[in-house]
Amino acid sequence: MSSFAELVKNRRSIRYFTEEKLKPEEVEQIMKAALMAPTAKNNRSWHFVLVENEAVLKQLSLCKSSGSSPIEKCALAVIVLNNPSESVAPIEDSAIAATYIQLQAEDLGLGSCWIQIAGRNTADGLDSEQYIHELMGIPLAYGIGCIIAIGHKAKDSSPHDEETLQWEKVHPDIF
Repeated sequence: MSSFAELVKNRRSIRYFTEEKLKPEEVEQIMKAALMAPTAKNNRSWHFVLVENEAVLKQLSLCKSSGSSPIEKCALAVIVLNNPSESVAPIEDSAIAATYIQLQAEDLGLGSCWIQIAGRNTADGLDSEQYIHELMGIPLAYGIGCIIAIGHKAKDSSPHDEETLQWEKVHPDIF
């Protein structure tokens, strides 16, 4: 991208991916961005589980009753973890890292989709976080911030339309 403004304008949630795998250098660049994300008191309490195995992606895509299907066909799923015992703001720390992951993916011309996990359940009614903990062997001390599904875009989405920005939600000086 030529500028941050262009990057933000063009980043959209992508739910359909081609079968093309990511190059190792693309994965490395995405994770460098995640590892540079700011955290409260610079504690760097986040952890990331990278999933590229197709069989595991298929199982992981069942973590919610709906809305997690992009995981099955993505090239890389990044499970963004947080550790409440290491941070005063673990949810915020992991959310910022997840955003950096998505922005870096877009900058590389890749698509991504944030898959929300907190407060969700599988089709069988199991807590989504519990399902992921058990499936991936993640210690219970770690919270699941989200999963970012990443891959090559099956089709491009139109950029955000600046004419539809909701300026009425911006309140200078006082609400």
